[in-house]
Parts: sequence; C-alpha cells; structure tokens
Amino acid sequence: MRKSWWHKVTITDIIVWAIGIAIAVVVVYGSIMTLASGKYTLANWIDLAIRGLAQGAVYALIAMGYTLVYGVLKMINFAHSEVFTGGVFTAVFLAQWLATIGIVNSNPFLYWILCGILAMIISTGIAILLERVAYRPLRGAPRLVPLITAIGASFFLQYTYRGFYGSGIQAYPMPELFQQSIEFNNFKIYVSQLVVIISGFLMMLVLFSIVQYTRIGKAMRAVSEDKEVSALMGIDVDRVIVFTFALGGASAGVAGILYVMLFPIVNFFMGFIPGLKAFTAAVLGGIGSVPGAFLGGTLLGLLESIGPTLFLDGMGIPAPYQLKDAIAFAILVFILIFRPTGIMGEKLTQAKA
Repeated sequence: MRKSWWHKVTITDIIVWAIGIAIAVVVVYGSIMTLASGKYTLANWIDLAIRGLAQGAVYALIAMGYTLVYGVLKMINFAHSEVFTGGVFTAVFLAQWLATIGIVNSNPFLYWILCGILAMIISTGIAILLERVAYRPLRGAPRLVPLITAIGASFFLQYTYRGFYGSGIQAYPMPELFQQSIEFNNFKIYVSQLVVIISGFLMMLVLFSIVQYTRIGKAMRAVSEDKEVSALMGIDVDRVIVFTFALGGASAGVAGILYVMLFPIVNFFMGFIPGLKAFTAAVLGGIGSVPGAFLGGTLLGLLESIGPTLFLDGMGIPAPYQLKDAIAFAILVFILIFRPTGIMGEKLTQAKA
C-alpha cells in the first residue's frame, strides 16, 4: 500500500505541497509577529472584521449569479460582472436626479430602494438578454464555446456602457445618515456597513428559500440534475433557465447598490475586479451551492480585510493592505489545486447512482 502511494506522487505534487507548506509557515509566522507587536487593539480587529463582512456580503450576492447559472447549465458566465455593472451604472443617473429634488437626505431609505429597484430591473433584463442572444443558441455546443462567448459578451457590454454612459467616473450622492456611525463600547459600525451586512444576509435567505422551497426552485434543481429527463417529465427547461438568469441578475442588481453604499463611485469597468473576486468566492464556497456562495463571499471578505494586516504587517512589509487582491487570487489558485469542489461543493464521483 505504501509503495503504491509513493508511486502516485509526482514532482508536481511535491512542489505544490512544498509551496503550500511555505505559505502556511509565512502566514503563521506573520500572524504571531503581528499579534505579539501589540500594534493593533481589539477595536482595530473588530473594525477590520466589520469591513470584511460588508465586502463579503457584496461578493456573496455577485457570486450567487455565478453559482446559480453553473448549477443549472454547468457553465461559467464570465459576463456576470457586466450584469452587475449595468444595473448600478444606470441607476446612478436616477440617484443624481433624486439628489436634485432633495430625497437623498430627506428619505434615504426610499432613495436606496428606488435605486435598487431600477438596478435590479436593468441587471435582470441584461441577464435575460444574454441568455437569449448569446447562450441559448450554443446550449448543445462544447463547454469551451459558451465560455469564449461569455468573455466576448463581457467586453461587448463593457464598451456598450462606455458608449452610452461615457468613460468618466460617476458618483452616487451619499445620504448623511449612511455616513454616520453607531458606537458599541470600544468599536463602531457605520450605518452603511450595517445595512449592507443585513441586506446581504436577507437576500441570501430569499434566494435559498426560492431554490429550496418553491416549485420553480425544485424545477431548477431537477434541470441541474438532467435537462433531458426534466423535459420528459414536463418541465419547461427554457423557462427554468431564463428564470435562473433572471434570479442571478436581480441578485447582481442588489449587489451593485450595496457596493456603492461602501464605495460610491461607478464607471464602465467597475465590475471586473468584484466579478473576479465573486467568482473566487463561488469557487471557495462550492460553486453550485447557494449557501456555499454566501459562505465563500463572507470568508473572502474577511480574509481580504484582515489578512494583509494580520499576515504581513508583523514582517515589516510596507502598506500590506495593497496586497489584498493578491491574497484573494492566491486563495482561488490554492482552492483549485487542493479542493476544486470548494468547502460545500459535492465530491466528484466516477458515476452517479
């Protein structure tokens, strides 16, 4: 048995595990040095954790779109980042008009609800259009074909936004209420962060409830298992797939509004980095799993917020927070290497019973 195990080990396996062990040593050593320095108080760590939870909620909602589409079609919709961009970029003009009539500060929750509704409508419409025009004709094609199409659709949408809305930056008016903070003992949380965390969690519950407990959700799970058999059982496969894209688009629209509560700037290219990080979150949690997407987004947000300071500051690295993107994408690489199914993903088997 031991001999056969050694025969299965390759040079690549040894190198990968050596790199993984080296990174683990650096993480542990850096964390010990940072904590031992006493540079950061408990309030600092709580503040970083709150920021991470807020960012993670946004990543999780974007990741929902990736995981829902993959669950049904077994394809990665790399144009989903532009679905996210389209809704929030369009809604900025409504936000600026609402600011001129005084709603932003007089009724901030109505302001965000109106912007959120428009963002959801636009993002849902773009997602449905993508499915109908770009993906449906390629449904029977090899997997590489719709993947390349998704990348092309992503570039097409980016430059469509640039053509319609311009290449400049647009700013969301921020209500004064959302710039205020609530203090608890020795730490504080901004109203915007609190709203983002709660809204993200509630949206996850809504999506999970739809997938698990509704009739259309059961149809989605059936189509995910076998489209042909589902069609024979009377399920309208096209309708289910359109609904899946619509659900992912609505989630991306909400994510866009929550994103600008934290970072109130939009442009035609804004969805690229959040989209990649949301894909990382979906893979980390287990792509195809709604709870997995939320878990992956939350963990990624926390690692991105706390990780650079905790892992790198104690080793004397200047401005460690600038390496947060490197940490996020390093997580993606190592998840794909060591556990490609993610935390909550199904184990791959040779055959299904």
